[in-house]
Amino acid sequence: MANPGYDGMWLPSDQDPRMQMGPTRGERECLVGYLEHYRQTLALKCDGLSAEQLATKAVPPSNISLLGLVRHMARVEQSWFRRVIEARMDIPRLFADESEDAGFNFPETDDDLVRESHALWQDEIAYAREVLDRTELDAVVDVHGEPTEVRDIVVHMVEEYARHCGHADLVRECIDGRAGQ
Repeated sequence: MANPGYDGMWLPSDQDPRMQMGPTRGERECLVGYLEHYRQTLALKCDGLSAEQLATKAVPPSNISLLGLVRHMARVEQSWFRRVIEARMDIPRLFADESEDAGFNFPETDDDLVRESHALWQDEIAYAREVLDRTELDAVVDVHGEPTEVRDIVVHMVEEYARHCGHADLVRECIDGRAGQ
């Protein structure tokens, strides 16, 4: 079922929290702006769904679901900002158990798991924001033995979210027909 009246858009422009930012100035503001845009996009794609709907898999044999994407992105945020940028490799990776498949597989879904997963993701985002606020984009960190600038990690995060938001679009459309920006 389409969303009539919004010209195919998810929300009217004046109600879309992603459209409230003005034009960006400078590299940092631009990169962080895109990262925040995609974080909000994934949150919007999950909005208003039940635990059962959030756990709905895309199409067989894929194990991608909106809840799985939220859990996976919590893992990605933790990995890049805590483990790589802060060099805290002693922190166990979230959903490292093979059976959890980087967050995409999870036990029986209920409202508690949904709340816990969203809270974990939001906590990792908040922590990542703090790390990024105090870290220069040209700071160099180790990524698999290679010196890498933090700006490259931020660009990778934008790419990671953009790719998974595309997945989220398809999953959400399968659930209730909503698609859009």
